[in-house]
Amino acid sequence: MFFIKVDVLSIYIDTLSVTETVAYIRQAIREQRYIRVVTANPEMIYAAQHDQGLAELINSAEIVTADGIGVVWAVRKLGSSIKERVTGIDLVQALLPIAHSDKWRVFFLGGKPGVAESAAQKVSKDYPGLIWQAYHGYFQPPEEEQLLRRIKDFRPDLLLVGMGIPKQEYWIYTHQGLAAVSIGVGGSFDVLAGLVLRAPNWIRNWHLEWLYRIWREPWRWRRQLVLPRFVWQVFICVRKKKDAEKYLDYQKVEISKKWRPNSYCIISCVFLFFVTRSYPVILN
Repeated sequence: MFFIKVDVLSIYIDTLSVTETVAYIRQAIREQRYIRVVTANPEMIYAAQHDQGLAELINSAEIVTADGIGVVWAVRKLGSSIKERVTGIDLVQALLPIAHSDKWRVFFLGGKPGVAESAAQKVSKDYPGLIWQAYHGYFQPPEEEQLLRRIKDFRPDLLLVGMGIPKQEYWIYTHQGLAAVSIGVGGSFDVLAGLVLRAPNWIRNWHLEWLYRIWREPWRWRRQLVLPRFVWQVFICVRKKKDAEKYLDYQKVEISKKWRPNSYCIISCVFLFFVTRSYPVILN
């Protein structure tokens, strides 16, 4: 599948819709082709401005989706087009019916103890064809070796990692090849387990889910302070882009002026041409 990446503060976002992203992931699992999927929200993109390692990690992923209306706005403000946002929870919920029909093996990793298991159990009631295992995200270093062995023995088609950003992205990058497709899904397990309610559809359609989450979880307001900083960085980038375009236009005008022959030069050249044709000069 061919798709376009657009630059948002040096992070390259794919312009795929949810349906197109799901189709790409499904094909990768069919081919058992290892890929990483990063759902990049404004917080992650802003953090990458101050963490070159994180920026390189994100940009090396096969798919980087626009997680949130803030990223969609930035793409459009910077002069590119994008179909829609592709959040972690939207992507997971779109993949579950296919995981059921194709009988995928899915590993749920992350959340507080018991949350990933609860999420998987609830999901499996609606999608019994799904084969799953789960483990919490608060494991200690001594447990990690046993956890990795468990994941490898399970041989998942899809690995969902919900440890929060950027921890989940670093963990997936460090442990590539555990599954055909690995996705960082943030707090999606809390939603799937019924611990956190998503905003009603009408609020999501108005692109105000972020405000709803602050209302439901007031402690999140500190994390949202990054949004105005992200917006400011986008405006600076837009300004630089416009200045660069103006400079290029100015240079084109100056070059055309410099090399455009004036009327006197043209008349003189024509006159000399006819004179030399009519009265050739013979050199002795």
